[in-house]
Formats: sequence, structure tokens, C-alpha cells
Amino acid sequence: MKNKTVLTVEADEPTKRLAVLIDADNIQSAVFDGILQEVARYGEAMVRRIYGDFTSPTNASWKSVINQFSIKPVQQFAYTKGKNATDSTMIIDAMDLLYTRRFDGFCLVTSDSDFTGLAVRLREEGLSVFGFGEKKTPEAFRNVCHKFIFTEDLRNEVPTASSGVDESSCISDEQAKPSEDIQGDKSESTADQIVSYGFLAMLFLEALEKSTDDTGWANFSTFSSNLRKIYPSFESKHYGYKKLSDLVVSMAGIFEVSQREVPGSMNKTLYVKSNL
Repeated sequence: MKNKTVLTVEADEPTKRLAVLIDADNIQSAVFDGILQEVARYGEAMVRRIYGDFTSPTNASWKSVINQFSIKPVQQFAYTKGKNATDSTMIIDAMDLLYTRRFDGFCLVTSDSDFTGLAVRLREEGLSVFGFGEKKTPEAFRNVCHKFIFTEDLRNEVPTASSGVDESSCISDEQAKPSEDIQGDKSESTADQIVSYGFLAMLFLEALEKSTDDTGWANFSTFSSNLRKIYPSFESKHYGYKKLSDLVVSMAGIFEVSQREVPGSMNKTLYVKSNL
């Protein structure tokens, strides 16, 4: 029997037990189907709860979605005009679920920065936090999530980047842009609709700097993890590639990727370094 070589790269395996909590006041019902599909990439939605005043006409569209996707509605009347009682109820429920110790992560579906503190608390407990919200979502909440997904993307739109990297970097789009023969299928979007390739390369270099060992190489999984921390809303599919590794390989003018055997195993893992 021939030995099989397994290449170890980043993967989205649905292994986590997740609680999905939805702020109906700050999310449109039309995107929830896409949200659930995205949640399934990271784990299983063991709990699905939505919070809001469903007697209000503004939340009327949620009624059919609640029935269709078997979401548990948590009715919260507005006790005082102009005050959002929904946030408090959702936060209290999240803490109750946290202390059951039954979950690996939480999906917070909201565009409200008031949930930043909750996300911080969940992270302190070692849980994964996945945020879903509109592009108007404040940066503080987006960046505290392990992964933040713009709900506009779930309507086949594309995001804009938000990072501390200076966009006026010395790397040009022509340097970073994949060569024509290895570019992926960009039927969903084009890179210049999202961020420039030069800016993207600078994001990659910043993540790489945090990941390299003494030889200048970085384990690809470590690099990928640091990139998500710097740019939580990054998705390689927005550049026409299913996997981050394929996108990095395509930028051969700036990055070099190498496969290495894992000691004592037939598996192989990826390493990446800068060619600059």
C-alpha cells in the first residue's frame, strides 16, 4: 500500500458548538439565510435566539424568518422611548449561556458597539467570537471579534478594509497583483472594489512580521491567525481564491511558500516568507 502525503493548510471545519444571538434592532432579516450559511463554516448553531420588540412594525419582517429557521424569539418591550432594552437582555442571556460551559463560541449578530464589552468578556473566557454586522459597525467591536463578517457581503457585495496599515505604502498594485496565468476566478468581485493589492500585501507583511522565526519563515497557520487578528473581515474569496494559501502563492513577487514534512508523519505543512 502506498503511503499518502497529506498537506496541512488552513481549513474551516464545523467543529465548534456555537450560540447565535441576534439583535433584531440592528440587523436586516433579509440577510439571515446568508448568516446561517456562514455560521455553518465555523461550527454548529446549538442555540439561535433573536432579541427585539416584535410588536413594532420595524421588526415585522423578522416573523417569517423566525418560523423558517426555528429561531427562539425573546420579546423585549421598549420601556422608555429612545432607550434600547434589547441590548441588556441579550447581554444577560449571553452571560447565562457562557456559564453553562456548553459552548465553544458565540456569534453576535449586531452592528451595535454596545456589545464590545460582551465580546471582550467572552474572549477572556477563551471562547471564539464571530461578529456579523453592517459596514457601519464601529471598528472597536469589529476588531475585538476573532472574525467579523460584513452582512453586506452576504448579499454578494464586497467589504472595505480597516487596518492601522498606511495605504500609501511603497508596494504598488503591479508588484502585488497575481500574474495573469494564476489569478483565480473573480466572478464574485474584483480586487480594486475591495482594497488595492498593494494595501493587501502590506497587511500580509504585517501579519508575517508577527509570525516569522529566526530563519525568516513563518508557519502558515500562525501567519493566517495573525492576519485574522489584524484584519478580522478579510476573506480570500473576495479576491477570487477559495483559500488564503492560494492567494499568497499567487503573489510570488512578494512572498515565497514552501511545503515541509512534519517530523514523524507523512503530513506536510506550509511555510511562508517575504521575498522583499
